[in-house]
Amino acid sequence: MSTRAITEAASTEAAPLSLCSREPHVPADRLVAEMVPPPRFDAVRFDTYIPDPNQPSQFEAVKVLGGFAEGLGGAHASGAGRRRWFSRAPKKPAAAGPRGVYLDGGYGVGKTHLLASLWHATPAEPGLKAFGTFVELTNLVGALGFQQTVQTLSGHRLLCIDEFELDDPGDTVLVSTLLGKLVDAGVALAATSNTLPGKLGEGRFAAADFLREIQGLSAHFRPLRIDGEDYRHRGLPEAPAPYADEVVVKTAYATPGASLDDFPHLLEHLARVHPSRYGALTDNLSAVCLTDVQPIPDQSTALRLVVLADRLYDREIPVLASGLPFDRLFSEEMLNGGYKKKYFRAISRLTALARDAKGLVAQ
Repeated sequence: MSTRAITEAASTEAAPLSLCSREPHVPADRLVAEMVPPPRFDAVRFDTYIPDPNQPSQFEAVKVLGGFAEGLGGAHASGAGRRRWFSRAPKKPAAAGPRGVYLDGGYGVGKTHLLASLWHATPAEPGLKAFGTFVELTNLVGALGFQQTVQTLSGHRLLCIDEFELDDPGDTVLVSTLLGKLVDAGVALAATSNTLPGKLGEGRFAAADFLREIQGLSAHFRPLRIDGEDYRHRGLPEAPAPYADEVVVKTAYATPGASLDDFPHLLEHLARVHPSRYGALTDNLSAVCLTDVQPIPDQSTALRLVVLADRLYDREIPVLASGLPFDRLFSEEMLNGGYKKKYFRAISRLTALARDAKGLVAQ
């Protein structure tokens, strides 16, 4: 980074924030309270989803999910709820067949839009509906403990899980057991992923050794395929090329609420912050400015960056960067490995945020 550029910027503007200086501590009750659709999806509804005219499955998805939401308008399926522990009535058996929908499709076909629309359309107060990514759900278990998580979510009408992915055997057993108990308690499920339920875990660990758990997860869901191309690239220009260091620094100093960090140092800092805190890491930011973007050195670092990219995208925080373009972050080995779908999603989302950042640069 140019020292001259920093000195000149600092002489006229207030210093930007730094992600590397933040070490947020997130209490467990905040994790629960924040299980709602992220800001990007506050206003989405089924009627704001624009299906691709060439993709009938997108029209069908809106129809099926609308009916699913209407079906959740009655009493809790098991009689569970906030007053369940007062009742002496015997527990009702769970409904036959899957008590969930599973949105399967490629990147950028609007799965999260539809999942958030389902959350909004379900006729229940927000405290009886939960929405979070798969990572946020496992983080909640880590913060509350398994039994407390079951108790906290069992009275809910609906649990929406975005980006459902199984990366290791421990997660497979944990989530299989958790969702089984929630379904038994009458909680309806909805999830999104780029992988069909029966194929979760493939290419990442010895999935065959955990086939029973994976098949158990699959039995909870009715798969709903959504075809189409990534809307973030549909009819839009290519992502802007990275800027010079001087432009990134000047923009960071000129943008109130922006952060400025050296990319290699940020990657080191992410290793010291638990991924459950990455959302809090971005609190009150208007933009993220990064210098010296380089290839990701290893898989653990890459997976941490994926989580950060998701939180930035959820919060609609533009990203301005110098160095390599975002489509060169991950090695060919990574893009062909078991986590490739995560990496392609991160590239897609960072590219969208890079487009959003163009308006920050002084003409």
